[in-house]
Amino acid sequence: MEDAPLVVPQQHPIQLEVTDDLRRTRLTAFFRLLLAIPHFVWLALLGIVVVIAEIGNWFATLIQGRSPEAIHGFLAVYLRYSTHVTAYTLLIADPYPGFGFINLKEDYPIDLHVAPPMEQNRWTVFFRLLIAIPAMIVAYVLRSLSGILALFSWVMAVLTAHVPEGIRNFAALALRFEMQTYAYVGLVTPTYPSFDIGMTS
Repeated sequence: MEDAPLVVPQQHPIQLEVTDDLRRTRLTAFFRLLLAIPHFVWLALLGIVVVIAEIGNWFATLIQGRSPEAIHGFLAVYLRYSTHVTAYTLLIADPYPGFGFINLKEDYPIDLHVAPPMEQNRWTVFFRLLIAIPAMIVAYVLRSLSGILALFSWVMAVLTAHVPEGIRNFAALALRFEMQTYAYVGLVTPTYPSFDIGMTS
């Protein structure tokens, strides 16, 4: 009897790379939310353009079966920037992020890698928001848990200049799933969010 072939999971088109060393600067950790305010404002302003881009992406992908390169590239940069800001805010990473579309850092310790546009099934494109509801609920729960755990990371960062590896890893996993969900909803990828694949270190 022959052994069953080894099944290797396909690589998810949205990958989170973690090179963080768990060290934090006490002073910037203490004032983390205040320091992040300019990024919150910039993300909100970009978010208006993102909504318009995602609507255009929905129509374009529905018609031609794949996301246009320009829209895909714009949404990919926004997702990377959002990843950096979230990682900074939740103490998953320490360096101050660059601003998306201005000076986005290429070597940020928590970074998102987005694959080029792929062919997408028009039926799943048409019903994408409905299909994504379970993933959006899970992403919301994970983000909430990460926010709660970030309070503990904040205390540890201020007192010891380090954050616990387990909390950092959970927050990174939650962030990865969240970004995979946003990418799926925004038609950046046809691949549903997954807990099994999509993390590199």
